Amino acid sequence: MAVWGQQFKWNAQRKYSLGARCVAVLSVITAVISLTANPAQSESKAFVLQVPPALRESGLLKHILPRFSLKTGVRITMVAPDETADLAMTETPQGLALFEGLQKIWYLNNAEVAHPGVERFTTWLRSEVGLRTIVNFKVDGVSLFQVATPKDVVEQAATFSGDAIAGAQLSKLHCSRCHAVSEATRMTSIGSTPSFFILRSFSDWDARFLSFYALNPHPAFTQVADVTEPFDPSRPSPIVPLELTLGDLEAIVAYVDGLPPADLGSDLIHQ
Repeated sequence: MAVWGQQFKWNAQRKYSLGARCVAVLSVITAVISLTANPAQSESKAFVLQVPPALRESGLLKHILPRFSLKTGVRITMVAPDETADLAMTETPQGLALFEGLQKIWYLNNAEVAHPGVERFTTWLRSEVGLRTIVNFKVDGVSLFQVATPKDVVEQAATFSGDAIAGAQLSKLHCSRCHAVSEATRMTSIGSTPSFFILRSFSDWDARFLSFYALNPHPAFTQVADVTEPFDPSRPSPIVPLELTLGDLEAIVAYVDGLPPADLGSDLIHQ
């Protein structure tokens, strides 16, 4: 009788174990079905991008496309300029001026039909993160591309909604250690660095300020919340880190917008 009781108990445990395994298998199948549904959604956003040979050979697209796809799940296939595509990068002055490099200005020109993947990619490229990714692409330590400042585009006066008063205080707090940010800080800055007044005289001063954290030497000691990557623990900031928010940056740009550009004199004429 005792032997029969043990056999019954063993059979019950075995059935429970099999039942638990069936539940586990069903859970795995459900997870697989769920995972296979997501690629279909991603495929609906996938698109084809025309890329000129010079731009493709530079290695820039191999640098930015994986980062974009990893972030968004949108897959992009590159083709030659003579092939059908949803979006084109071109050196022909049309569409959106994106960046400059290789002694050319590069534009984005998309088809008339709206495409969710194309819209996502275009928005990302023009974002702070996208522009920083482009500027951070280097070959042998040299940046090949910068934010576009096309000379043939009629410039419209930019407006900046930041708090200029707060920007003046932030500039003094964070930037005056190297730059002269006002008349009062002309004698406390590093003489070899350009003042805000000189930078304000440049035609692309706003682009320089909006992406300053990606331009050397700033990446070594600058952190912008929700934009820059944390410092590598093996390569900490060599000085007290400069920590800003995007709101702080907008305030600084609004302040600089109100500064009088430095008079650098007329261009030199060689005779």
